[in-house]
Amino acid sequence: MQNEPMFQVQVDESEDTEWNDILRQKGIIPERPPSPTAQLEEALAEAIAKQHENRLEGKDISDLEELEDDEDEEFLELYKRKRLAEIAKLQQRSKFGQVYEINKPEYSKEITEASMGSVVKTEDDKEEDSKSQTEGVYVFVHLALESKLQSRLLSHLFRQLAPKFREIKFVEITANRAIENYPEANCPTLLVYYKGDVIKNMITLLELGGNDTKIADLEALMVKVGAIDDRDGRLIINQENEEALETKKLNLQSKSIRSGIRLTDEDDDFFD
Repeated sequence: MQNEPMFQVQVDESEDTEWNDILRQKGIIPERPPSPTAQLEEALAEAIAKQHENRLEGKDISDLEELEDDEDEEFLELYKRKRLAEIAKLQQRSKFGQVYEINKPEYSKEITEASMGSVVKTEDDKEEDSKSQTEGVYVFVHLALESKLQSRLLSHLFRQLAPKFREIKFVEITANRAIENYPEANCPTLLVYYKGDVIKNMITLLELGGNDTKIADLEALMVKVGAIDDRDGRLIINQENEEALETKKLNLQSKSIRSGIRLTDEDDDFFD
């Protein structure tokens, strides 16, 4: 008896059929790739959930008080206490506020030791067996050379940032006083210390923007090394976003008044 002739059957692997399920189970055709729509919906759901979780981030105490009618009272009270604790902690750490000009004998104390920070007591410190934690200090060090344009620029930026971020220590020392025969071509040199270690070093400002380095560039570095949270309201980029949003809101209100159209509460909520 002759074998039955075999016919090649074309299979559309993308079809969601019972036959294709059998073929997939037997490994004859590959598993279906995940649906892009499902992935997009999942990502969107995660984004919405994260946005909801972080909806109070960046708001000050007065903002939180305005939300009393919209948020769960117990949750809002807990969050207000958290924000007050953060503010108190920041005020405790805000002890610098100026650029410290030092000499070589002071280097270890004013930079390395200063970056070690101090012991911070936690809420559990009332108990005898509680553990305190050491909180480091970010110290930004400028090895300077007055004759260099970029060095003068960095000095100027340091003096703008120091009173703005008072929990960060900004230190300046003439390069050849810190390191004998330090090459002039390496100036300015920017070092970032934290907990006794150099966590970032930069020769000249090329990485930041060279002669065009701006305060926003240095703030971006501060965020990158972890000295500042990227949502910090003191950052120029965050201040500009708030100002732009407020300007847009005022412009819309002005146009509405001129056209005789009154903004509804829903329109106003769009900007919140």
